[in-house]
Amino acid sequence: MSVQTILWNGTPIAFLPGDTIASALSRAGITEFGLRQTALPAAIFCGIGQCQNCLVSIEGIGVAEACLTLCDAAQSVRSLSDHRLTESAHD
Repeated sequence: MSVQTILWNGTPIAFLPGDTIASALSRAGITEFGLRQTALPAAIFCGIGQCQNCLVSIEGIGVAEACLTLCDAAQSVRSLSDHRLTESAHD
């Protein structure tokens, strides 16, 4: 069985079937998902999508909660702070 991965800011991160993006990142030791507009770290807080503290940018989908979104092989996921920096470079 081959290991499936998502791309987190360009780095491959392994995931298990049924993993959310947040659980795969947490298992890989990634607990901060970038910076929010308040300059505080974005991370898992409630784990049920209510707080929206774990928002990430998913290629082809847009902004979504990492705690609710299931991993999909070869999915490209970026932190919102990284996404905003990339977009501003193209403006």
